[in-house]
Amino acid sequence: MYPINCWHLLCLSGRKIITLCIAFIPLLLVGQRGSVHNPNYQQFNQNDYYFGFTFAINNSRFRTYQSNDFLKHDSVKIVNGLGGPGFNVGIVSNLKMGNYFDFRFLPTLSFAEKRIKYQYPGYANNRKVESVFVELPFQFRYKSEPYHDVRLFLLAGLKYSFDVASDSRTKQAETLVRIAPNDFAFETGVGFQIFLPFFIFSPELKFSQGMGNTLIYNKNLTESTILEKILSRTFTISLHFEG
Repeated sequence: MYPINCWHLLCLSGRKIITLCIAFIPLLLVGQRGSVHNPNYQQFNQNDYYFGFTFAINNSRFRTYQSNDFLKHDSVKIVNGLGGPGFNVGIVSNLKMGNYFDFRFLPTLSFAEKRIKYQYPGYANNRKVESVFVELPFQFRYKSEPYHDVRLFLLAGLKYSFDVASDSRTKQAETLVRIAPNDFAFETGVGFQIFLPFFIFSPELKFSQGMGNTLIYNKNLTESTILEKILSRTFTISLHFEG
């Protein structure tokens, strides 16, 4: 038997996550009303806001776009982004907006690893980027009717990230492909709430797509000139504990 690598579960594309979100929509419309089936939910539903904390594992990667200069350089055959594992810890702040919507703010410390692989004739070279992000996500969440103390939800939002461990300003960075420490991303995800007697447990799958070019162009570096832009992508499995 082949060994199971749990990190492979994180290697899902954004298209698959969006498809999963769409598949959840019919389930969001199905529910069973009545406090007799949702005693724990009724207890938490009295609160207009609540807080909590979150733990997560992530898989981050760069999506690279080749420039017009790529074909002019025979020294580099292939360039692409590779993913790496990481984890997140953060705080959850949740504000109810009626019975079905929430506004959420989740300041998070995220540890991530990304690589850019350059394939040369006869050998390969990896530009490894290890990051410690301070992330500020703002999200809106739509929830289904509760059914036996369980609610499904979809979420969407925007996230600002700043890499406090960025090496883009070091002297060594003059010989490396430089990545900007700031980034904005669009996020979408799915999950469900389990209302327990003392807290709400919420597993969640989330996909983040960077919206800005994080490549810092260096005209004196071939590895930089063959790239037009670099976007970030992250898939995250989160466990929220709220209440």
